[in-house]
Amino acid sequence: MTQTDTQADAPLVTGKQIRAARGALNWSVRQLAERSGVGAATITRYETVDGVPQSRKDNLHKLRVVLEDQGIRFVSDRRFSCGVLFDLPSARG
Repeated sequence: MTQTDTQADAPLVTGKQIRAARGALNWSVRQLAERSGVGAATITRYETVDGVPQSRKDNLHKLRVVLEDQGIRFVSDRRFSCGVLFDLPSARG
C-alpha cells in the first residue's frame, strides 16, 4: 500500500477535529504550525470551517500525521458524526 492509498482511505479531518485535537494537546496554533509545516493562518482558517476545510498542498494530511503521532485518533462514521480520541500520557509509555 502506498502513502497515497493510505491518504485516500483515511477519513478527512474536519476543522472542529483539528481544533479539538490541538486543545487536547494544549498546543497553540503556532505550536501546531511549527510541528506540521502548515502556516498558522491556514490552521486558524481550517479551524473555523464546519466540516472538512478545502485544502491544497496536502496540508490536512500533514496536520493529521503530526496530531496522530502525539496519540490523537480521529473518529468518524463518515456520515453524521466525528470526534477526537486521545491517549492518556501514561498510556503512551
